Amino acid sequence: MDFKFNFGKNYRDLDKEPVKMPNFGKYYRYVLIIAAAVIIIFGGFYNVSEQENAVVTMFGRVIRTDTAGLYFKIPFLQKVHYVDITTHGTGVGYSLDNNGQNITDETNGIMITSDFNLLDIDFYLEYRVSDPVAYLYASDNPEEILKNIALSSIRSVVADFTVDEAMTTAKGQIQANVKEDMTRELNEHDIGLAVVNITVQDSEPPTDEIKQAFKAVETAKQGADTAKNNALAYQNEQIPKADANADKIIQSAEADKAARIAEAEGQVVRFNEMYDQYRLYPGITKKRMFYETMEELLPSLKVIISDGSTQTLMPLDSFSADTQETAGSNSASADTTANTAGTAADERGEE
Repeated sequence: MDFKFNFGKNYRDLDKEPVKMPNFGKYYRYVLIIAAAVIIIFGGFYNVSEQENAVVTMFGRVIRTDTAGLYFKIPFLQKVHYVDITTHGTGVGYSLDNNGQNITDETNGIMITSDFNLLDIDFYLEYRVSDPVAYLYASDNPEEILKNIALSSIRSVVADFTVDEAMTTAKGQIQANVKEDMTRELNEHDIGLAVVNITVQDSEPPTDEIKQAFKAVETAKQGADTAKNNALAYQNEQIPKADANADKIIQSAEADKAARIAEAEGQVVRFNEMYDQYRLYPGITKKRMFYETMEELLPSLKVIISDGSTQTLMPLDSFSADTQETAGSNSASADTTANTAGTAADERGEE
């Protein structure tokens, strides 16, 4: 049995009547046009999101870099490479296991400080792609290079601080210095990555024995700080009291000074007045001064009178306060009378 195929024409089976076949030739051009349109639409247009950039290459050569939007490329000739430009993070000195727990990297996490102590310090590094072309073609593994640069910068910066500073007060300065040093190194290597931020996650001694020693030192420092604060509080409490006492003493001394000066000036005035009287009546003035002096001295004097066998202390002390006061009053009256009489006699004798 022989068959004869002739598209667009009748074919004849020797045993049957001729059959009319459809003519597909006129549909070829439409099929080709539709296929080309599909290829152009689905293979030529591409969309770039906000979180990425697109690097377009043709025959291995970079043509352009596209940001967010809809673009067109030549199908089969141009290729599009998408690069994520969002911020990423990684640990330096530690890593995360499948359960999200920190795993210390003893090789990279232990640093040496300026006072030759070992310190286990962990950092969290945030970075992003700054140059998509350099990120794709300047190196094979830019993230690994970034991590090595971070370790080098961290070791160099931590070596400038003591272990106490690195664990307490100097963390902010260490972070700033590491970021500055990494930025300079990344600009020199030009791997298309930039540092967004780097922070100290944790810093502690590497072994339990050293941790206990550091805790003891920290406890001693806290005790010293407490004693210092107590001393300062006592100082702040006592200084105002001392200042107040000093002011009180100074004011009392000033008052005593003024009183003594006033008394001395009064005595000078009285002496001058007495001297004027002395110049006028020398004899009377001498006697009056003698009597006044004896009047002041005799009440406080004790005189022993002896008759050969008996000694008597004069004046005799009274046995009661009233008697003593009466005796004192009588003695004062007698002294006043005697002084008056003596003064009158002296004045008559002088005349």
